[in-house]
Amino acid sequence: MDERIPGWLITLTASVSLFIILFLIYFLLQEGIPTLREVSLKELLLGFDWYPTEEPPALGMAPLIVGSMTVTLLSAVMAVPFSFLIAIFLSEVAPSWFREILKPALELLGFLPSIVLGFLGMVVLAPWLQERFDLLSGLNLFNASLLMGAMIVPIVASLAEESLQAVPRELRDACYALGATRWETIRKVVLPAALPGLLSASLLGIMRGLGETMVVLMAAGGAALVPISIFDPVRPLTSAIAAEMGETPVGSAHYHALFFAGLLLLVMTLGINLISMWIEKKGKERWMA
Repeated sequence: MDERIPGWLITLTASVSLFIILFLIYFLLQEGIPTLREVSLKELLLGFDWYPTEEPPALGMAPLIVGSMTVTLLSAVMAVPFSFLIAIFLSEVAPSWFREILKPALELLGFLPSIVLGFLGMVVLAPWLQERFDLLSGLNLFNASLLMGAMIVPIVASLAEESLQAVPRELRDACYALGATRWETIRKVVLPAALPGLLSASLLGIMRGLGETMVVLMAAGGAALVPISIFDPVRPLTSAIAAEMGETPVGSAHYHALFFAGLLLLVMTLGINLISMWIEKKGKERWMA
């Protein structure tokens, strides 16, 4: 077998992936930019009225953008610390036999369909929240954030555990030789050494949550409002696209506005991905130094 064939296959796969990404960007630009003929960029990004079916349509996306950001950030606040604790337990505390059981189980949870979580949020969590806190509806920001947090925990915990495992064993042994306890070794040596990987894991989890559709569509309430409380309903960008695209006339201002929302999501996720890559690069440079 020619040794060059694997290299050609990898190059071909990477080229096809790049072509697909460029095609998606081109398509989003082609269908999303025309909305700027109907409304200014300032009004589109900072407007608070989202009534796209009116004449003339009101296309202010600020409530949708704020909805996406609040759901993602609140879910990250709830999920990331818990994920780090799981990762620390798996990497530094758990016996090897228990780790061999828990690690695959954690990774399997990452494949749980998001629609299942959304269904649980609608039929179990929403009624409980409504009764427990005397709310008008249990479909709200907190419900969606809690479910999304449960969805990203396996991702962040698995990546964080790999970052902790990548810390050289010699650093731990040297710290123990100096008389440090296990907790002191974790806190003063392992966590600082794995910090770039932990930050990258957190950002990748946030990026996964930002692009989630079914959970926020089913559990967030669907109201295009800027939330004042964690129990207010919200309508993130992804749920707006999923809920409205099927009934939108092709070529209308509403149609182009939804594609522009998709373009905004692409820019957000790309920015988070670039930050993650930058953090990882700085971490490698730190180790090489």
